[in-house]
Amino acid sequence: MTATSLQRDAQPSIDFTTSPGRRRRDQSARWVFRSGAVATLLVTILIIFTLVFDAWEYLSKLADTEDGLGALTEIGWFPRRGLYDIGTLVVGTFIVTGIAMLVAVPLGLGAAIYLAEYARPGVRRVVKPVIEVLAGIPSVVLGYFAISFINPELVVRIFSGANKAFTLAAAGVGVGILTIPIIASVAEDALRAVPLSLREASYGLGAERMQTTFRVVFPAAISGIVASLILGISRAIGETMVVAIAAGAVGGGLFRLTPLEPGQTMTAAMAALGFGSDQVAGDNLAFQSLYFIGLLLFIMTLLLNVLSDWLVNRVREVY
Repeated sequence: MTATSLQRDAQPSIDFTTSPGRRRRDQSARWVFRSGAVATLLVTILIIFTLVFDAWEYLSKLADTEDGLGALTEIGWFPRRGLYDIGTLVVGTFIVTGIAMLVAVPLGLGAAIYLAEYARPGVRRVVKPVIEVLAGIPSVVLGYFAISFINPELVVRIFSGANKAFTLAAAGVGVGILTIPIIASVAEDALRAVPLSLREASYGLGAERMQTTFRVVFPAAISGIVASLILGISRAIGETMVVAIAAGAVGGGLFRLTPLEPGQTMTAAMAALGFGSDQVAGDNLAFQSLYFIGLLLFIMTLLLNVLSDWLVNRVREVY
């Protein structure tokens, strides 16, 4: 027997078996995380079931009234009077969301491009937290800022025919300010995830920084940018307090297509109904209509998420 084989036989065998205590800890952690996942799924199912059940009950009772389902297409949204024009809320929501994206998309993407491609590391460390601080501003404060500054100093001065107290335009600008940090943060992460080799190859071919940014980096990060825009739209649709304060139509609103007058959105209508006043003094179906609006919001958010996944998978680039 050679010396090498004797040394190999003399080495002690290593036991790779996991200790019983470690196995118990791993199993406990697995059950804790599994319980959390199952609980989240159950809560989601219960919420969906509640929305569907109460929304169906609301529509069934509304169909038995004198006006029937025609109350869903009245002159406006006045739940205390039994007028439930859903079009008023949907149009108001789209107007506010559209104005918010007109504000948030150029500013958010501009900030993201600057931080990812132009800013020095020291400047980035200062500017990015400042932008993200906007997301921490209470929406109530921004709502009062909208009625004290945005509407009188911006909207009324630019559009002379605008309402001097409350407008959907002021609410849209306020929601847009809240949406900027989300778009900027997600888009900046997507841009910085593009491999440096693509930038170096572009510069090696003689391209300038702007050409590299918009013809190489931006298309390469388009999936993350699309995701940031969809996330911003979802944030704008779901904003409540800014619209409830700045739009001005807390108790209801007429059907209007102009952003220069007070209006109502789906989330603001839910906030007004959730206060409880409509449940005590008003039409007996007013409070139940809250669940119908919530179901519509849920469907809109679900469709946005499905659209986001489809777009991201369609335009994603793998490097």
